[in-house]
Amino acid sequence: MQVLRKRRRRLFVLTGLATILLAASSGLTAAAGPRPADALRREVEAIHDTGVVGVAAEVTSPGTRAGARAGVAERGTGKPMPHDGRFRIGSATKTFTATVVLQLAGEGQLSLEDTVERWLPGVVRGERVDGRRITVRQLLQHTSGIPDVLPEIAALRDAAGYRAERFRTYTPEELVGLALRGRKDASVDAEWSYSNTNYILAAMIIREVTGRSWDREVEDRIIRPLGLKGTSVPGTSPFVPVPHARAYAAFRTGTGIDVTALDPSMAIGSGSIISTTHDLNRFYAALLGGRLLAPAELDAMRATVSAPELGVGYGLGLGEIPLSCGGSYFGHPGELLGYRSWSGVTPDGSRTAVVYATSDGGPGTQQAMRALVDQELCRTGS
Repeated sequence: MQVLRKRRRRLFVLTGLATILLAASSGLTAAAGPRPADALRREVEAIHDTGVVGVAAEVTSPGTRAGARAGVAERGTGKPMPHDGRFRIGSATKTFTATVVLQLAGEGQLSLEDTVERWLPGVVRGERVDGRRITVRQLLQHTSGIPDVLPEIAALRDAAGYRAERFRTYTPEELVGLALRGRKDASVDAEWSYSNTNYILAAMIIREVTGRSWDREVEDRIIRPLGLKGTSVPGTSPFVPVPHARAYAAFRTGTGIDVTALDPSMAIGSGSIISTTHDLNRFYAALLGGRLLAPAELDAMRATVSAPELGVGYGLGLGEIPLSCGGSYFGHPGELLGYRSWSGVTPDGSRTAVVYATSDGGPGTQQAMRALVDQELCRTGS
């Protein structure tokens, strides 16, 4: 019965992937059709006006696809933002990682109720956290209480740290150790607390369950089957493939420096993937359209708890955000040193919107990006 169940799950996923490829080819034809883009252009320009160097967005709905760009690809030049440029998607990576874990759960290779200790014996033993009492579900849901490692990464803290350690490579085990030795303010009693360490551990569990790296599983289960040609898992490579815009970070000083080059190993499982607006739209449409996960696993991903830090509901690697026009959408913000993004998709996967910017921007940048996704998903639904 276990073998038959795995075969049925595999058949479900393969059948869904065939549907994706057909939809992708027909979607490219539909993209050539006319769609008024004035509103999208205004929304992109509004984001640029908050102080970012460059910004680009793409939105899709049945039979249509539209994009808009503003600003420049490199500060001090007139180079336009690249068409379908690549960028670090930051925490949107978490949706990819959660999808792989849920596929493994659907295949019976692990359970969401497995403890971290079962797969990673002795790895999570801290002053206030214990892997024997933390489940895989809690990792994906950010309810584990494990501290976040990113505040411990020198390259992300200030310009001097970036220059000194931008090419430093971390192992997942090293990152977990840094997190557990770092801040002591996290509490296992907290109902919800965002921590990138959760998804580093999830990547480690994927490796233990499959015998293959997180990178390989993401590539073989998502990137290659969906034909996401602009998407990659860079490993320890510090470079963003061309075409791309440069990234800038001010480190709260008011003077931005070029931070495009960065060894992303500190964000394995949690924030290291590189992609494009078009590929992210295709990924989220396939996911919410039920073509990557069986119904039970997709339902588990969309079952949310309150996430006060974000002001949304949070499921397993996916947030649920209210729409100003009524209802809600699913998606995930992303940020990794100079690149920030916001992705959204309607509950049925039929309409998507992705936007990214290439610097810190100002106080209104994140709000303007979220407003673009909200307005586009409301508009295409009318």
